[in-house]
Amino acid sequence: MSTPIAILATGHTFDALRARHGDFHDWIAAGLGPDVASVTLDVRAGASLPEPRSLPGVVITGSHDMVSDRAPWSEALAAWLRKAVAGGLPVLGICYGHQLLAHAFGGQVADHPDGLELGTHAVHLSAAAADDPLFSALPPSFDAHLVHRQSVRTLPAGAQLLAGNAHEPHQAFRLGRCAWGVQFHPEFGETAMQAYVDALAPAHGIIPGPVRATPQAAALLRRFAQVVRRLDGGASG
Repeated sequence: MSTPIAILATGHTFDALRARHGDFHDWIAAGLGPDVASVTLDVRAGASLPEPRSLPGVVITGSHDMVSDRAPWSEALAAWLRKAVAGGLPVLGICYGHQLLAHAFGGQVADHPDGLELGTHAVHLSAAAADDPLFSALPPSFDAHLVHRQSVRTLPAGAQLLAGNAHEPHQAFRLGRCAWGVQFHPEFGETAMQAYVDALAPAHGIIPGPVRATPQAAALLRRFAQVVRRLDGGASG
């Protein structure tokens, strides 16, 4: 894999957290692994999107924005995703990226009727995950860090549901061969999750449980890099 994986930034974390511990894209880059090259493109700030065929894979970050606002930059990224997925580019959408991927292919994204999901919660795999290149190595249930008010209310036609839980039935899905969306945050460490709990729980009347380590969820980033490397090697071999 000679070309870096592109991390498409759709927003930033809290200023104070970013100043001390980095931003969404920094955590994603670290999670992909020390031997994996990546480059960040801030699409929300107007960075140009490259031709999908020039990239080995992309990760789309979370954001404090809402997909349902349909900002011009977001809709442009959705159109780009349709082209990228049709061309077989490996894609991993996280939180906002997960919702945008669903929206791009006709799924419905809206406020969750039960409000904010916040903290470390168990996620449960569907039967289809057993054969999935990204999820097959995970246990049937695992802990993940979550913070979202909107969610994918209806999956796109043809999407394969991979994981859910009691609050959110669409925690993960796949489109085609190698485009995934995950509502949870595999890039979050405990410090980041605790910062979101501290900032949001009081205002939303949430009594949070303890923030726990999420090694299985975090492993998805490294596994995605391995999928990209395998597919890129096959394309160039």
